[in-house]
Amino acid sequence: MANSRSRLNRLGKMEAMYPAVKEVLPHDDYTLTVLFDNGEKGILDMRPMLDFGVFHTLKDYDTFKRVHVAFDTIEWECGVDLDPEFVYAKCMSPVPA
Repeated sequence: MANSRSRLNRLGKMEAMYPAVKEVLPHDDYTLTVLFDNGEKGILDMRPMLDFGVFHTLKDYDTFKRVHVAFDTIEWECGVDLDPEFVYAKCMSPVPA
């Protein structure tokens, strides 16, 4: 059965487009450790986004630390959320030296 995280592969079988977020842990440096349902784990650095739009709200650390898993991605109590494909891509991209 298809869901919003599935697509047909070249063989006509359903496959996941991206893994779902299973767990998220905030850190005091405005990064998040994100664990995915496929066993992968990564770090999402939120600092570059904190000066833009709705993300400005997250500069308040009490707000930032109230992050949780919602459906297959992450969300904050203030209503800010992130696209799950963005979360996975950012967590799996190499950290610049």
